[in-house]
Amino acid sequence: MRASAIAAVLTALAVSACSSAADSEPGSDEFLAPLGPMVTAPPDASGAPFTDSAVLRAALLDVGDLPVGFSPVADPEEDLGLPPASEAAQSDKSSTDPALCSAVLSPVADQHPGAAASASAWFQGPNFTTVDQDATSYPTAADAAQAFTDIQTTLAQCTDYSGTDADGVDVQYRVGGRDGRPAGDASTGFRLITTSDGFSLVSDVVVAMTGCTVTQLVATGQEPIDEGVFEDMTHAAVSKLASAPAS
Repeated sequence: MRASAIAAVLTALAVSACSSAADSEPGSDEFLAPLGPMVTAPPDASGAPFTDSAVLRAALLDVGDLPVGFSPVADPEEDLGLPPASEAAQSDKSSTDPALCSAVLSPVADQHPGAAASASAWFQGPNFTTVDQDATSYPTAADAAQAFTDIQTTLAQCTDYSGTDADGVDVQYRVGGRDGRPAGDASTGFRLITTSDGFSLVSDVVVAMTGCTVTQLVATGQEPIDEGVFEDMTHAAVSKLASAPAS
């Protein structure tokens, strides 16, 4: 869902022709560092799992944890009660090559099965910026640690891949590393640059495990998010999950 949303923003940028990234080389190396080494999560981390998705959703970031100018975006299925969009629709020409790289930025629950509860939140800000978070709680910390590992295993195989959006327009993806202070019981960060029709978006991402829960925080814009702001959001996200009463 994130990948399709990013592709939609790129389409909007192309239509409006107002992207500041349009003046730079698509997929420029200036924003990328090598993907960092795999981080090992403790399989015996303490903490009870969430078993109620509504309770987990309440433990995610809200508007007060984000920079001024962001507002929540309703989930078409969970908040508005709309039926799921059919991925098999004949008009949908989206694809990813290699296919396994379609998992990049997918919710944690989609990347590793067996969730006890899962939830997500999405916010939109000025100039096509977005911040979204998903979290998945597993029955045991060992399950969460495996999910944390699975995400990194996929990333290692998807540092440079391609695809098409729903309209069949070519999209290029490049993944690199990003530094950040450790968060939770284990954390890792990366940066994804998505390019289409000469326009690029930069997604800064952190995946963190706390107890039995793994969360993924993504900030996307025409330029990288301020590092200090992203660090503050990361630690707020982990703190809220760690202090919330699991159910």
